[in-house]
Order: sequence, then C-alpha cells, then structure tokens
Amino acid sequence: MIDTSGHHLVYGVLQDYLTGEPLPDTDDERIRQGLARLLVEQLGYAKEELEPRLAIDSCFNNSRVRTLIELTVRIKGRRLFILRYGPGSLVTRETAAVAAARMLDPGYRIPLAVVTNGRDAELLETAQGKVLASGMACIPDRQRTEAMLDEFVFEPFTDPGRRDKALRILNVFDQEVCCVGSNCAPAANQ
Repeated sequence: MIDTSGHHLVYGVLQDYLTGEPLPDTDDERIRQGLARLLVEQLGYAKEELEPRLAIDSCFNNSRVRTLIELTVRIKGRRLFILRYGPGSLVTRETAAVAAARMLDPGYRIPLAVVTNGRDAELLETAQGKVLASGMACIPDRQRTEAMLDEFVFEPFTDPGRRDKALRILNVFDQEVCCVGSNCAPAANQ
C-alpha cells in the first residue's frame, strides 16, 4: 500500500544499495539508489569508496536545517567530490552544493561537487564555484578520479567569515518547506 500521509509518496521500504539498511521507498530514493549503482557498476568505484547520507547541521534565526549529502567519494583517504541530487533545475543547486563541499570535511575544502537531477548533471570546482562540465558523462569515473587527486589542492577552509557564509547558504537553500499552513512535518532524511 502506498503511504500518502507525508509530503512524499512512500511505496514501502527498499534496501540501500551501499549499506543494506532499510530506507523509505520514495521516487527520490529510487533515483539516489540508481546514482549509487551508476558509480559502482558503471563508473568503477568500490562501495567502500562511497559515503552515503552524510549531513551538515546549521542553525540561524532559530531555524535548524540538516543538509544531506547523498554521496561523497573518498579515494586514498581523501574526499574528492560530493554528489547532490535534487529534482528540477541544476543551476538552482549549484550554490548549495559548493557550500556543502566547502563545509563537509573539517580538514579541507572538498575540491569538486556534482549536482544532478538523475537525468542531467554538472561538475563544479569548489574554489570559485565554476561549472567544469555538464551532462551525466561529466561524473568522473574511478580511473579519472584517481588521476585527479594530484590536480587539486586539499586546502583548509578555515576563514570564519567564509565558513559562516557557507553555513548560512546551506541553512537557506536546504530548508524544507512544505505544506505551509498545515500540520505536515517533513519526513526524516528526505
């Protein structure tokens, strides 16, 4: 039976491709699982090199927001890129993806971010926030990623003003707003 009580249709439960844990079976989660499969089965990553569902918490003006990072790619102990999924336009997701890559790892700015809606993608460098390539083929495969490790600087992102700005961006862009004026409570981890 389909659960229509929340702001996402829930078809039941599915098993996470990377971890095996049960997750709510939603349209968005099916796309996330497809992206994990793509990285492993077609792009050559080991499941152990992918970190699913990492989060960044922020709070500004009494608004607590949890930013979900769908996948983070770690090669030879370094996080090289994050992958963020969201339906719709990619350009509206670029700023938040760059901010998330700057904030996720406390030791350094993750050099790359991928934004995707499951049909299209953009590869962004996170120092300046520029789009390097677009299309699903822009998601680097495992072999290319290992070669890229030497191309990027894994520099600390420690300036307090820039860190505050990045957290504020995440707090605003990733705030879940649905069912305004009703009793809808956003589903956890959606």
